[in-house]
Amino acid sequence: MKRNFMYVIGAVLLVSTMSCKAQNAKDAVDNVPKHEFLNLPKVDLKSFKKNADGAYVIFDGTSLNGWRGYNKEVVPSKWSIEDGTLKFSKSPAGVSNPQGGDLIFAHDFKNFELEFEWKISHAGNSGVFFLAKEVKDQPIYISSPEYQLLDNDNHPDAKMGVDGNRKSGSLYDMIPAKPQNGHPAGEWNKAKIVVKNGKVTHYQNDVKVVEYTLWTADWNKLLQASKFSQEKWPLAYELLNNVGGKSKSGVIGFQDHGDDVWLKNITVKVL
Repeated sequence: MKRNFMYVIGAVLLVSTMSCKAQNAKDAVDNVPKHEFLNLPKVDLKSFKKNADGAYVIFDGTSLNGWRGYNKEVVPSKWSIEDGTLKFSKSPAGVSNPQGGDLIFAHDFKNFELEFEWKISHAGNSGVFFLAKEVKDQPIYISSPEYQLLDNDNHPDAKMGVDGNRKSGSLYDMIPAKPQNGHPAGEWNKAKIVVKNGKVTHYQNDVKVVEYTLWTADWNKLLQASKFSQEKWPLAYELLNNVGGKSKSGVIGFQDHGDDVWLKNITVKVL
């Protein structure tokens, strides 16, 4: 009789636990804030020139054609062209009441190779986004993976996160770039991001440093272990778990993190 009683108690506890988990999952879904995707102007990629490798040159050092602020229709005044580079300036000279914000190239990409060069200011922080959606009243990183740009030697983020997953070239707060071969502040780095049918590869200074696949159980685990987990940030979890939305595509963007950053030779090859 005692053994049967213990079996009954165990069964009740198991059912209760399963019921609680199901309820918690339902609550998490119910608690996702409502959101709205914006439909702002996009550009015709075919109007841009291609280089010898067949990649579209989306920044040639002379024009900001195709670029605008995230969730904006204009280029924020903290972004400008300086000596042939695309620069974010914390305090741009000669500009009164400068406006900041992330910068995007206004075209939805799906399968592509993005290449560019970058350098960061002392203790600087920035990032690159892709497959991003423009979500009303929300930051760009709520819907996009981030390739980290960082002064590894002097910015505190380099010592945060897990196993260096906030250093340059990393999938921010999820996968560390290994080997970590980022150059110091003030020196140019080369970056490449390849997206092909959900498989994403990060290259830093011509070396493959990160690899992952979107829309998989492993991707979900990465999100749940990060600051974008279902419990910590339900809306980010929902959007990032479905990166690119139904079309599995989105815009490319560069981050205003408040620190000076320079970019050049920005190209995209459509795959």
